[in-house]
Amino acid sequence: MDLGEEVVALDPIIQGIIQAIELIISGDPEVYRITELSLIISISGTALSCIWSIPISAVLALRNLPGKRVIKGLFNALIGIPTVALGLYLYLMLSRAGPFGYFHLMYTPSAIIIGQCILVTPIVVSFTTSALESVDPEVRTLAKTLGASGMQMDAVVLREARAGVLLAIVAAFNRAFAELGVAIMLGGNIRDLTRVLTTAIALQTEMGDISLSLALALILLSIVMTLSVILSFARRSST
Repeated sequence: MDLGEEVVALDPIIQGIIQAIELIISGDPEVYRITELSLIISISGTALSCIWSIPISAVLALRNLPGKRVIKGLFNALIGIPTVALGLYLYLMLSRAGPFGYFHLMYTPSAIIIGQCILVTPIVVSFTTSALESVDPEVRTLAKTLGASGMQMDAVVLREARAGVLLAIVAAFNRAFAELGVAIMLGGNIRDLTRVLTTAIALQTEMGDISLSLALALILLSIVMTLSVILSFARRSST
C-alpha cells in the first residue's frame, strides 16, 4: 500500500473523529443523555458496593479470622470474573422465571446497578484490604496506647490508608464504567432508559454510525483517564 492509498484508508477515520468532536462540542443531546445515565449508574453501583466492601476489608485486614487467607484469595480470584458469566447468572435470577422476577428489575437501570455493584465488590475488597495491611502496625499500637477503642483504631488505620482506599474506589468505578457484558444483558440497551456508553458504542458501531461511536468512546476514555490523573496527583500530594 503506497502513501496515497494509506491516506484514502485513513480519510474515513479522520472524518469520523472530526464529526465526533463536533458532536461533543455542539452538546448533542443524545451523547450527553447517554453519558449522564452512564455516570449515574456507575457511581451508584460503586457507592453501593463500598457500603459493605470497606467494612469487609477492615475485618479481613485488621482481625484474626479462621480461613482469612482463603477468603482473601477468593476475592482476588473474583476480580477477573467474566462479565458475561455474571450477567447470565443475574439474568436467570432477575428474569420473570427467576427467584427475584417478582421485583421486575430486568431491563431497568436498577438491574445494571446491581450487576455492576457485584462486579466491583472484589476489586474494592482486595485493593482496600491490601491498603489497610500496608499501614505501619505502630499506628494502631499508638492509637491503642492513647486509649482509642477498637472502632477508633480501625478508623485511624483507615485514615492512614486513604490513598489506597481511594485507588480501590476509582479502580472499581473505572471497571463499572467501562463494562459491557452486564449492562447489555441486564439492561437490554433500551434508548433513554438503559442505554449507557459501552452498549451505545457497540450498537452504533454495528449500525455504521462511526462518528457517534467515536464521540461516545472519546467521552468514555476522557472520563476514565481524567480520574486516573486526578488520583495520581492526589496520591503524590498525600505522600
